[in-house]
Amino acid sequence: MIPTQKVRMGMIGGGRGAFIGAVHRIAAAIDQQIELVCGAFSSDPQRSKDSGADLFLPADRCYGTYEEMMEKESALPENERMQFVAIVTPNHVHFPAAKAALEAGFHVLCDKPATLDLAEAKQLKPIIEKSGKLFGLTHTYTGYPMVKQARHLVAEGHLGEIRKVVVEYPQGWLADAIESDDQKQAAWRTDPKKSGAAGCMGDIGTHAENLAEVISGLHISELAADLTAFVPGRRLDDDGNVLLRFEGGAKGVLHASQIAVGEENNLSIRVWGTKAGLEWHQNEPNTLLVKYNDRPAEVYRTGHDYLCEAAKAGTRTPPAHPEGYLEAFANLYLNFSNHIRAVEAGETPSEIATDYPGIDDGIRGMAFIEAVVGSSAKNAAWTSLDV
Repeated sequence: MIPTQKVRMGMIGGGRGAFIGAVHRIAAAIDQQIELVCGAFSSDPQRSKDSGADLFLPADRCYGTYEEMMEKESALPENERMQFVAIVTPNHVHFPAAKAALEAGFHVLCDKPATLDLAEAKQLKPIIEKSGKLFGLTHTYTGYPMVKQARHLVAEGHLGEIRKVVVEYPQGWLADAIESDDQKQAAWRTDPKKSGAAGCMGDIGTHAENLAEVISGLHISELAADLTAFVPGRRLDDDGNVLLRFEGGAKGVLHASQIAVGEENNLSIRVWGTKAGLEWHQNEPNTLLVKYNDRPAEVYRTGHDYLCEAAKAGTRTPPAHPEGYLEAFANLYLNFSNHIRAVEAGETPSEIATDYPGIDDGIRGMAFIEAVVGSSAKNAAWTSLDV
């Protein structure tokens, strides 16, 4: 298959003042395989149109609502209309926007978590299957080459039988009640009507949960959680500590916090098996440590031929040239766009093209949120994930 044009993308959300929308657009553009052709960038129609103008899009492709976008894009010639839509709104819009796009015949790449609650996530899966369209979820950190290498080492048995997983994601940006000053990113994340039942755990705890399952290859079966809203008046958790039990007997610890003063995005994971352990830090993403009892530790670095195929495919520069968050994000977009190309050409996609999170990851993430909230409400009672 020789592509003749870029994959055409629409966007819902991500207008003026939004953080994650710009990140999605940068990630989509890095490999020059995707073109943003339209959007409904805000719940305010005029703001949506103004945001589209900021991006130099034609006025007739800047829509007041996502419903209007589905209707008018569907009416365009097949070689002009968008092929997929990126959903980058607050959580409460994810399900209705994804449903509308899928039923209109468009693929969907959605920011995480998948939906506002678990019921919506479970409802979305048959809609995806019925549509025959692709659905991807942007758990960004799965796009890092060293995360792919860690997953490969575990899957190949390099660590032996997995016994313990420790994953943490501390941030400090919500240590004060900045939502009271109408800080946009804080305001919706601390509003249960827009964020859902969890705050910190829904926002970043799900990243930690997903990373633990992706690298270990194991599913969390049950957990015991203690959630806290430390900032006075805050309606959703800003800190959480969780004990994990995995299928097969492995145990784990997960903590996520947005009141850890001085921390930025200090996501890290450690996994121990019967033969070896590994360690990866998002703050130093191009390095993976593998440790042993009987010999010195090994240091894996991006850009080398000794890495697995997925890790090599996710690296663009030679060794020691830093690649980070935006490139990891871009790997999800690149794989998703190549999957679209294969499907629409009637070809079998490569294993690399399908290497991105999907609705099953989304359902597990929402089940995790529901379980931690329920467990904490029962004084950290052990609670099974309802998947």
